[in-house]
Amino acid sequence: MSTQIESVNDSTSLLRRDVNALGHLLGEILVHHGGQELLDQVESIRTLTKQLREQHSEEVYTQLKEEIAALKPPMRQQVIRAFSIYFHLVNIAEQNHRIRRRKEYQLREDFGLQPFSLQSAVQSLKENDFSDEHIQTVLNRLSLELIITAHPTEATKRSVLEIQKRIAELLQQLDSPYVTRSEREQLEESLFNEVTVLWQTDELRKRKPTVMDEVRNGLYYFDETLFDVLPDIHKELEDSLTEAYPNTEWTVPNFLRFGSWIGGDRDGNPNVTPEITWETLRSQRKLVIEKYTSIVNELMKRFSHSTNRITVTDELLQSIEQGEATLPEGTAWKVEEEVYRRKFAIIRERLHKVGESNVGYEHADELLHDLKIIQESVRLHQPNGRELKLLHKFVRQVQLFGFHLATLDIRNHSGEHELALTEILQKSKVCSQYDQLNEEEKVSLLTSILEDPRPVSLFDEHYSDETRKMMNVFKTIRNAHKVFGKRSIEVYLISMTEAASDVLEVLVLAKEAGIFRLHEDGTVESDLDVAPLLETVDDLIAGPSILQTLFTRDVYRKQLEQRNKQQEIMLGYSDGSKDGGTLTANWKLYKAQQEINVMAKGYGIGLKFFHGRGGSLGRGGGPLNRSLLSQPVETLGDGVKITEQGEVLSSRYLLKDIAYRSLEQAASTLLEGAANISKESEQAHHREQSWEEAMEEIAKVSLEKYQSLVFGNKDFLTYFNEATPLNELSGLNIGSRPMKRKNNAKFENLRAIPWVFAWTQNRHLLPAWYAAGSGLEAYANQSEEHLKRLQNMYNNWPFFRSTIDNLQMALMKADMQTAREYVNLLEDQSLGERIFNNIEEEYKRTERVLLAISLDESLLDQQKTIQESVRRRNPYVDPLNFLQVVLIDELRNVDEPTTELTTEVLLTISGIAAGLRNTG
Repeated sequence: MSTQIESVNDSTSLLRRDVNALGHLLGEILVHHGGQELLDQVESIRTLTKQLREQHSEEVYTQLKEEIAALKPPMRQQVIRAFSIYFHLVNIAEQNHRIRRRKEYQLREDFGLQPFSLQSAVQSLKENDFSDEHIQTVLNRLSLELIITAHPTEATKRSVLEIQKRIAELLQQLDSPYVTRSEREQLEESLFNEVTVLWQTDELRKRKPTVMDEVRNGLYYFDETLFDVLPDIHKELEDSLTEAYPNTEWTVPNFLRFGSWIGGDRDGNPNVTPEITWETLRSQRKLVIEKYTSIVNELMKRFSHSTNRITVTDELLQSIEQGEATLPEGTAWKVEEEVYRRKFAIIRERLHKVGESNVGYEHADELLHDLKIIQESVRLHQPNGRELKLLHKFVRQVQLFGFHLATLDIRNHSGEHELALTEILQKSKVCSQYDQLNEEEKVSLLTSILEDPRPVSLFDEHYSDETRKMMNVFKTIRNAHKVFGKRSIEVYLISMTEAASDVLEVLVLAKEAGIFRLHEDGTVESDLDVAPLLETVDDLIAGPSILQTLFTRDVYRKQLEQRNKQQEIMLGYSDGSKDGGTLTANWKLYKAQQEINVMAKGYGIGLKFFHGRGGSLGRGGGPLNRSLLSQPVETLGDGVKITEQGEVLSSRYLLKDIAYRSLEQAASTLLEGAANISKESEQAHHREQSWEEAMEEIAKVSLEKYQSLVFGNKDFLTYFNEATPLNELSGLNIGSRPMKRKNNAKFENLRAIPWVFAWTQNRHLLPAWYAAGSGLEAYANQSEEHLKRLQNMYNNWPFFRSTIDNLQMALMKADMQTAREYVNLLEDQSLGERIFNNIEEEYKRTERVLLAISLDESLLDQQKTIQESVRRRNPYVDPLNFLQVVLIDELRNVDEPTTELTTEVLLTISGIAAGLRNTG
């Protein structure tokens, strides 16, 4: 497949080279498998779509549609696959270019420091006269937790991802200036073979993944990248600080961590049982022990030091003597003088027996203690400042990953807790109909139960299966703390939190399991954070009131005192956007954080906001650092959590260099933001009252516009169901969780992920932008002063700039010309035209006002790299959209669709997802 991509600037020439090279390889493979006829057909369609992109022509448009309609199996499937696989190759080339650009910054001093690097962040702090004491204080509070989830938006199979990784590694090797001609030929041959394997591999899963499949997929990223990259980020920050402040001895805490929902997220997924949660924890421990054992084996090779040549500490010798006395026969190191090898042999054996016998480690702190003994001894004979890096890194890894690898969050729907507690309280004669109480009565009853040390539950056999399962969840948490350590599960999240009672119900269930304990003297012990998840617009508005009710309860304040005086609050970006539109939802999220932050300060309570972002723009997606910049800066100081899900995992964490770059961008942003907060910098808090008043006005109009279409138009759901591939998505087998919370067609039961995925497929991308234009234009049109205010907000307010930039990206990826094709899928064409015309009119309005605010000539003019990436892809996405419409129409109008037809539809879905990325 040939590619003629116009130059944006010289910096992209190497990227164009890679795209062209990969495109030519694919072309060769197409000829080999389908003959010249296949390549000619693909090129003909590509040429026609490219012409349409450059200048619309009815003649070309008709010719393209006729050519696509004339395609028949097996050629049709080959054409779909050609365009889909091209996107996988482009994605790889773009990632490789990111790696290349980072290395250019590191190699060329004239480039300066790369923006959003750790070095640049530290340099900025120094230039702004932050003292070393101030920075250390900030570091001690700094916290960023990234939580991987199995949300079903990754359409690419694991085997395909592994091929992509191998292709990326070959491209990196080809970039080396030291590759000989012979080596280059071998690399190019390997590249051709990998692209061939990609073509010959099935893209589609034959079955839905199980939860344990998803667990293994999540562990893959820990195994391949995160286990090494996380300690490297901490080390670079240490080095950057030491370089900038050479007279200070720095302590960089473990501020950057990863957790997981996979195996713990029960919300709407009946497949996540307590047994699955336990097996997840076992799998995580197994991997981390394997990683540690591998490191110990490597250290044993390197630590060949002999006491004939060095002096070691008495503590080391004593620990060896004690450890060897407990070892099974034949496992001790035989050479007495090689003391470090003797010690590592003990460590290795204790790792093999973790949690199994009195030989094995019980807690990771015991392993850390052994490593610290070795470090202290090494300092006796190692030159100052020349600590052995592998040992230092190992210590950091144990601190980060313990014996649990990643903290597992548990999540469940608030209604499930109420159902269980209603039965428990009824059976124990405490309350006959708890679920019928009003909120004030519920809070009063739950508080009284928490203030009473006695349990209220009876033996398990008295309860229904559903209640027993709920009680078993909490028993599993208690047992996990005993076996895997208290860091294994630290947070219980409550979906659809609508009132304070939703939080107290979970605390009561925790009390029944012994995770929350009230002693006779009134003191409290607690091993679990309970976090509300505020999702809908109404819940976000009610958030401050919900939290204040909790903070005024003495027993709940005691719970917080036991949990570091910090309340975690999760903010859902998906359902709020689905209910109220992206602009309104994002503003309500921003305001909720501000208001809860002010209120919590009055009670002396710290807050950790957990941002439940998806990969798509309609679900709060975007680069990590921009996600942080868009938050109220005063909320960053006590720590931040963010979900990383679906296709985001492969795009950010498949390759080490990309993972490193993504994480250093986030870490540098958080460091600078937190430093500014604690210094009470005017710039950090600069946010004019008139800006917030403008946003209130804009959001109100936007909400009315959004809801008038989504809830006010009786035909809208018909349009959504018929003009998107929603019903076909379930065949893609991309997640273990059902698409709907309940088995009915009500809008409120549809999950936000398929909602966004479906709109992305048909190029409307409606959740990512719709109604924003009405709100912004209504405000801007009131006066010239209003428009100037919006322009000023764009230039000086990170939240507003991020909002406008994301809207521009959404419009750039959407395409009304292609979207109109999906109107043909509606049975009632007049209905389709009415709703589409509404959407198209709003699209034009939004584009017009965004450009007026940013003062650009075209969308994304200030983000040329993203702009060109979208333009590069469009001529290849368009044919897949045209084919998808033809195929869905055929699929819906046959009684018994063939396997081949169903496969072709699913291949278009997978291909469009790869082409547009950020799908869910």
